[in-house]
Amino acid sequence: MNANPVNIAQAMFEEDRARADFYALIARLFYAGPDAALLAAIASADEIAGEGEAAPLAAAWRALGAAAAAMDAEAAREEYDHVFVGTGMAEITPYASHYLAQSMQERVLVRLRDTLTEMGLAKSQSAAEYEDHFSGLCEVMRQLILFFGSDDVAVRKQNSFFLGYLLPWYAVFCAAVTASPNTNFYKHVAVFTKAFLDVEKDSFELI
Repeated sequence: MNANPVNIAQAMFEEDRARADFYALIARLFYAGPDAALLAAIASADEIAGEGEAAPLAAAWRALGAAAAAMDAEAAREEYDHVFVGTGMAEITPYASHYLAQSMQERVLVRLRDTLTEMGLAKSQSAAEYEDHFSGLCEVMRQLILFFGSDDVAVRKQNSFFLGYLLPWYAVFCAAVTASPNTNFYKHVAVFTKAFLDVEKDSFELI
């Protein structure tokens, strides 16, 4: 019995929408501390159905929801500012350049800007952060998923960007956030982020 092409297309669309939404959430959480509305939305969100390779993602999502339900918005914003902004040098920097080999640090922004230009994307003029900020890179992935479709060419674009700008450092970054004695809510954000990006990595490896 042949599968219904309409149902397959719908399932692919829903999967892409879910991926884009998770990238959007991660981008928002690492751009600034959450407000009360965002915490409430995370706390009341549906669970992720997951087993096998997706089980860690489902568990991390449940833990993040529970943490959001228990977290005060002001405390979450103070935690973000303390860890990722700080006074002077941040405890944990969310910029890719910091985690790459020293020989690559100066070139990553040039290469990234060229890549964004080739894709027709550019940093908002109102954004103070450099393009290699973790939230900015996740936002690019969201754009690639939503606005370039899910055909082979689009998926290869996603794969290339992920391999070049997220894979080399997301695990180290998330581990630093998880290990920090100054993170409470953001420990759960980091665990979920790593679990989600691990699923993305595994999916891209099948291409």
